[in-house]
Amino acid sequence: MTERKPAGVSFESWVDKQIRDSEQRGDISRLPGFGKPLDSLDAPYDESWWIKQKMQREGVSVLPPVLALRKEAEDVREGVPGARTEAEVRRMLTEVNEKIRAAIDRPPPGPLLNLEPFDVDAMVEEWRAAHRPS
Repeated sequence: MTERKPAGVSFESWVDKQIRDSEQRGDISRLPGFGKPLDSLDAPYDESWWIKQKMQREGVSVLPPVLALRKEAEDVREGVPGARTEAEVRRMLTEVNEKIRAAIDRPPPGPLLNLEPFDVDAMVEEWRAAHRPS
């Protein structure tokens, strides 16, 4: 739709023609989400819905850094049992431990962290115990 509206043609009829041509080419049926229900159709109206969706798509957190780190640590703790390998468990725990240590060394603004690095070896042993063949 890079062409310009011709002079002397009303804007509405020009737009209608563009839509009609696109439908005939099948462009509309190839759009993502075509034929699927709209997300959150039954949710109450929120005037900043588009901002929240954009932030979610971009992976932006609205939580203060401390609370975001607490949430990440909680997610890692819950995710460890579902890890497929010991290396994956160690990687998950090591990554979050680095962030926790950095936050302890230089506390970010906001509430207290109230977190300590995970004991990687102890959690790996728990993971092994849960994944031993019975």
